[in-house]
Amino acid sequence: MTIPDETIQQMKIQETNPPTVWSYKPWWCQPWSILLTGCCLIIGSWMLFQRIWVVTIVAIPVLIWMGFFLLVYPRLIKDEEIGEDEI
Repeated sequence: MTIPDETIQQMKIQETNPPTVWSYKPWWCQPWSILLTGCCLIIGSWMLFQRIWVVTIVAIPVLIWMGFFLLVYPRLIKDEEIGEDEI
């Protein structure tokens, strides 16, 4: 039994470009959607209320959320994958 050429090519691509954490996430949990949602919430709170204290109350948790999911979470997953490879 032979392996089709397409399957071999896909396997080579996966070996050279391993999947990232974003490969497993749905469209609404991609970096672009997280950034877009966060920016819309912050800008929307300014356009709606035009009060800096309201924008601050909205922006702080949103920026923490964005920072976690865009910076911390991918690094944790990558470190976990590296740890599993060592075992």
